[in-house]
Amino acid sequence: MSQYSLINFLGWEMAVVFFAILLLFGGKKIPELMRGIGKGIREFNSARASVEAELKEGMKEEDKKA
Repeated sequence: MSQYSLINFLGWEMAVVFFAILLLFGGKKIPELMRGIGKGIREFNSARASVEAELKEGMKEEDKKA
């Protein structure tokens, strides 16, 4: 995938995607949908940070043993 493929997706395609989302979920459901997506992203980042911290701690313990 080229780095320019996202740049090409900023024109009328975004308007079509936004219109399709508006039709599927309605105007009142979009804020709820965005909150759910935001919550999912926060949970994912929290889990990623937790795993990263555990890996770093494990690496420190391994260095102390060696």
